[in-house]
Amino acid sequence: MFENLTGRLGDVLGKLTKRGALSEADVNEAMREVRVALLEADVALPVVKSFVKKVKAKAIGTEVLKSINPGQMVIKVVHDQLIEILGSESQELNLMAVPPIVFMMVGLQGSGKTTSTAKIAKFLTEKHGKKVMMASLDVRRPAAQEQLRVLGEQIEVKTLPIVEGQQPVEIARRAMQSAELQGFDVILLDTAGRLHVDEQLMAEMKAVHQIASPTETLLVVDSLTGQDAVNVAQQFKERVDVTGIVMTRIDGDGRGGAALSMREVTGCPIKLLGTGEKLDALELFHPDRIANRILDMGDIVSLVEKASEMIEKGEAEKLALKMQKGIFDLDDLAGQLRQMLKMGGMSGLVGMLPGVGKMKKQLDGANLDDKLLKRQIAIVESMTPKERRNPKLIAASRKRRIAAGAGMSVQDVNRLLKQHKQMAGMMKKVKKIGKKGVMRGGMQGLLPPGMKF
Repeated sequence: MFENLTGRLGDVLGKLTKRGALSEADVNEAMREVRVALLEADVALPVVKSFVKKVKAKAIGTEVLKSINPGQMVIKVVHDQLIEILGSESQELNLMAVPPIVFMMVGLQGSGKTTSTAKIAKFLTEKHGKKVMMASLDVRRPAAQEQLRVLGEQIEVKTLPIVEGQQPVEIARRAMQSAELQGFDVILLDTAGRLHVDEQLMAEMKAVHQIASPTETLLVVDSLTGQDAVNVAQQFKERVDVTGIVMTRIDGDGRGGAALSMREVTGCPIKLLGTGEKLDALELFHPDRIANRILDMGDIVSLVEKASEMIEKGEAEKLALKMQKGIFDLDDLAGQLRQMLKMGGMSGLVGMLPGVGKMKKQLDGANLDDKLLKRQIAIVESMTPKERRNPKLIAASRKRRIAAGAGMSVQDVNRLLKQHKQMAGMMKKVKKIGKKGVMRGGMQGLLPPGMKF
């Protein structure tokens, strides 16, 4: 998300930092380019006008132009303004109500409502320890209720039993009674959508809203529809009491204009982002972190959070003990590769690192494909347990057998073994110089002879 905008803004603001002293004309020229970049990213015109006007007003002030590094100050102004239009502070789901707390999911057909309902149920169960029930009120789309039931089984969350012929208001009433009797903390109501906003859809939603009195009415919008997503959000906001927005398919949206326009146009906070097809691909929306990503400052906080969630504590402790002894075998390497896949793969991880936008061409050429990780894991899995523990056993004939077993070439096996050898050598150095040695000599002690920072 935002790849195109990050590249353009990086170029524009990069020129300012190289100039040293800035004049008002320099800032005006840069703002013209920022305006074009935002419009190309599909940001709504009123939002672009407001953004550029506010940035320009602050950027041509004496505090900026007379500062030691005016280019950096302009970037700070842009960063602060981005956070402001994205919503200043992150707003989480409201769980401060008497249970069962009702979350009502609304939106157009095909926006990802049902999948988002399951993702939120999984999120509330695993992150907040809530007892959750899901209920499908979609009696129009074929097999919609069955789809939610299947998703419920996958994430081990209860769904309201399907009763043929019941209408949405009746289902909502039954769901409320069932959740109360069975002591559920949260109930998610997945309402029907249409291909466009119509009066029948709104009347049905209002009737359900009246019965359920939801704490949260979450509008699910597909970010890939760009400005249309913003228009849809505005129409729903005008007719129903929308409390928050869930943006789906942001992993496929290179422009990100809908996300930048949504809060400013509708006044509704974006609360969650759907980042992929898997049922755990859901993120809380943090305006400051998104602003960092747009300006290529990285998102280290999210990266650390993802690592702490995905890395299994037992595995990490086991590896730490082996590292202390200077041991790092091929099973350990495969384990590290699997952890990378869990955390979103190479492209997902690299995207959160600062300064990546400037290296985009090199990274595109580096072929950061998650298939590479899977191939490397397949090579290790084609080895015997003895070979994994002692790679020195792997001679030419064994390499041919391993390559054939993994459907790869001998060169691929050699590359993996070389990679492991380098990492194993690093582990031995850690053991040899010890903790005090690392502290005393820093990272320099781990580099090959002759190589310096």
